Amino acid sequence: MNELLAREGLPRYDLLKAEALGPEIDRLIEQTKDALEQVVRPEAPANWAAVMEPLGNATERLSRAWSAVHHMGGVMDSPEWRELTNSRLESVTALWSLISQDERLYAKVKQLESAADVRGNPAREQAIAHSLRDFRLGGAELPADQQKQFAEWSAALAQLSQRFSENLLDSTNASIVHITVESELDGLPQHAIAAAKAQAESRSLPGWVFTLQQPSLLPVLQFAKNRPLREAIYRKNASRASEIAEEGPSHDNTAVMGEILQLRQQQARLLGFSSAAERSLASKMADTPQAVAAFLRDLAAKARTSAERDLADLQIFAKTELGIDSLEAWDIAFASEQLRQRRYHFSEDEVREYFPLPNVLKGLFGVVKRLFGVDIRPMPLQSPSPAWHADVQAFAVVSQEKTIGHLYLDLYARSTKRGGAWMDDSRGRRRIGGSIQTPVALLTCNFAPPVDGPTTLTHDDVITLFHEFGHGLHHLLTRVDELEVSGINGVEWDAVELPSQFMENFCWEWETLTGMTSHIKTGQPLPRPLFDKMTAAKNFQSGLFTLRQIEFALFDIRIHHEINGVGQTAESIGKQIAAILEEVRSEIAVIRPPSFNRFAQSFGHIFAGGYAAGYYSYKWAEVLSADAYAAFEEAGASGYSQVGSRFLDEILSRGGSRTAIENFIAFRGRAPSIEPLLRHSGLLEAA
Repeated sequence: MNELLAREGLPRYDLLKAEALGPEIDRLIEQTKDALEQVVRPEAPANWAAVMEPLGNATERLSRAWSAVHHMGGVMDSPEWRELTNSRLESVTALWSLISQDERLYAKVKQLESAADVRGNPAREQAIAHSLRDFRLGGAELPADQQKQFAEWSAALAQLSQRFSENLLDSTNASIVHITVESELDGLPQHAIAAAKAQAESRSLPGWVFTLQQPSLLPVLQFAKNRPLREAIYRKNASRASEIAEEGPSHDNTAVMGEILQLRQQQARLLGFSSAAERSLASKMADTPQAVAAFLRDLAAKARTSAERDLADLQIFAKTELGIDSLEAWDIAFASEQLRQRRYHFSEDEVREYFPLPNVLKGLFGVVKRLFGVDIRPMPLQSPSPAWHADVQAFAVVSQEKTIGHLYLDLYARSTKRGGAWMDDSRGRRRIGGSIQTPVALLTCNFAPPVDGPTTLTHDDVITLFHEFGHGLHHLLTRVDELEVSGINGVEWDAVELPSQFMENFCWEWETLTGMTSHIKTGQPLPRPLFDKMTAAKNFQSGLFTLRQIEFALFDIRIHHEINGVGQTAESIGKQIAAILEEVRSEIAVIRPPSFNRFAQSFGHIFAGGYAAGYYSYKWAEVLSADAYAAFEEAGASGYSQVGSRFLDEILSRGGSRTAIENFIAFRGRAPSIEPLLRHSGLLEAA
């Protein structure tokens, strides 16, 4: 545990054993309770040093240890990690409820607003303001009996979210598509065929095996000429974690969703909110669920004409060129790729050959150096490696020859890892006495693992990597000394995507791409004519993509605002969730998925992540990120370092020590404008 919780260097994840960690979590819980009792003593001074520091020391150790448990469960899933997580979820959640509802601590923190070591320190003032808000949202002002009920619901919600994730991962791993006739692989890229062959060999099966993990699933949907193969894998993926899943209803998330939503609504009403959405927005930039819905519907109206044109073009092309009279859900990605190739004269697979992962990382680090003056330096991992898997790479973050943080990269898909891409906070920056505790970030992706030679990335993969690295930079480049508001801590959820989406823009710059591309056979950089084709195709089907994101976001805010759940069964709430999804699709979507599509049952962002009533954040923050990048466009390449320094000073380094809108205005000199987003998305004319 001491190696994991070190204040400098790389945390030792390799030493963690699930079966031995339970007693350590129990010990840290008791230490935190002892610290709480110390700081709430009547004789304890009401100042930062006597209250926030000792309690923060204890809660940070527990938070980091528990975060490590969750991380290991997410990247190295096993019965042992599940058992540890589920056996300690209730006690850990109960402790957070105990702290957030302690009237003595609440009273102490109120006094800190006027403490001498808080006043005049903006970071501490903001941390206290957040703390007081969180006390109210955590039930500190409720009567004792209601506090108990609130805490019980919190514990139940933690268990349900864990079950949702486990069901989804198990259902994803339960289905494969097994091919034994080589001609059925027509159209698939060689890298996908090689990976499927390796997957079959690992299962002692002949032929080729495709799984529902993204690096296996997506090439089939995008490139396979075999329509029955596309349909088979689409059906399995679309019904994951539902009552009609391939393996049966054993991993069905329908009732789990119902229970989660019911408990969230009950907690919100107990706090005096009319809905879970209102409670969620109490700590975000957006004011009301109605304002969020209006924002989304306004953006949908601006994208609709473009989306309808995209679909009409696709349907005509599919019928006249591909012989597909009725375009089905499993045809969309394939027909889109064929149309893209025909219209812009290149394929995603052709582009992929120019993006070997080592070169992409080198180019990414070059962008970071150019913009922010920071070096990302590889750290050769000695044996035993401090990482959790042999695939993991480690890096030092260096500014002016001083190490200011560390970074772990875990980039390849495997059956023990949940899907998607994300950044975890392993350790946050804080000042302890006269020294600085340096931050550590964990970046996880699910790229295809190498088979013959280095992994190559699609351009979308490159964008994903830059996106997650933006989150990492937000965490690693902070200059705030108080943990409560350093890095990503204390940042409004609907602004947390600003740095990540901002970084995506550099994936479309010629100078950036030439520095990170090298053809896997010739070693040549990306040719300018191919780049020009990619740029021309940048907003290909942008209208369809925008409406898809809005569909998810509007569904999320509506179910958290409109479904009451009182006196209803979890199953009936699950049916209401499905009904609202259909209503949203009728209003927003121009492509309607088939009736067997069970998207909600795999929507981990809102049922097992932090995006409940907050999925709109992706589009909300995209307005901020596009406008922020526009400052670089205005300055030109020669001004990048100067504007990058301002972006670092006013946004990345500030963490949650100021509000997101204050950070943005300090950087941009004005309120955000939607015009850059519409322009970058090719929707300005439609708007």
